[in-house]
Amino acid sequence: MNAHLTAALAAAERSWHVFPLRPADKRPALHGEAVCPLIGDCAGGHRKWEDRATIDPDRIRRAWAERPFNIGIATGPSGLLVVDLDVPKRNSSTDTPSGVTTFTALCERAGQPVPTTYRTRTASGGHHLYFTTPDGVRLGNTAGTLAPLVDTRAWGGYVVAPGSTTPAGRYEVTDPSPVAPLPDWLLALLRPAHRRPVGPLVLPVVSGSRAARAALERECRRVVSAPERRGNNTLNHSAFKVGRFVAWGDLARHEVEEAFQGAGEARGLTAAECRATIRSALDASIRTARPRETA
Repeated sequence: MNAHLTAALAAAERSWHVFPLRPADKRPALHGEAVCPLIGDCAGGHRKWEDRATIDPDRIRRAWAERPFNIGIATGPSGLLVVDLDVPKRNSSTDTPSGVTTFTALCERAGQPVPTTYRTRTASGGHHLYFTTPDGVRLGNTAGTLAPLVDTRAWGGYVVAPGSTTPAGRYEVTDPSPVAPLPDWLLALLRPAHRRPVGPLVLPVVSGSRAARAALERECRRVVSAPERRGNNTLNHSAFKVGRFVAWGDLARHEVEEAFQGAGEARGLTAAECRATIRSALDASIRTARPRETA
């Protein structure tokens, strides 16, 4: 039995739904919708990798019989959320913190230890932390919303399983601890907020000029009433617009952050998503703001 088949079967024994990735690669090996033959699994219509991922050992043996496919784990069907702690790109500055560093800082700010759970090292030197999700909770993927270089994979996402290899290296287990339940404090950051009915927007007391306060209130209202699927983009755009008033000293940054945080969560964005977007937008706006007299 080849090593990749052994690894795929081992994952399936944990009730993790697996599917083949291209040999020595991270991309799915299954056909795309454009070339779907509409036979077999797809007889009733094209089925994507998340739908075709399986724990059936016979199907796994057939799939891995001829080629050393890498192993993808479909996190959603497996009841998993995986925290992906990435490493800086090669062209990043030498002082760019890794995902391990920024996630550790996130845990410290929350007053929580770094969770002990099943953990793997990726081919690039990053880490995957595996968690089980609560029954009835459906979480999606995130990218950098918890902290820089910290992503999560749940429904709609997958991770490369240990035992897989790429030219950069091998995916290996570094902590075989049992998979821990997703901590409540992380769940609270990742769960989408229930969107409150749009009504009078209650802003925190904000110091600053009348024009600056009016701009902040106007942009917060714009965030709360943003169309479906445009909430994050609207929050980013609005926070960027108001950032110039912070650069000019008309508004205190922490007051602006608090106001947009409330508006973003009222729109239904997660707390972590709001914080990351606001921080990034304000940083960019302050860095590029033109002097008041030329604006």
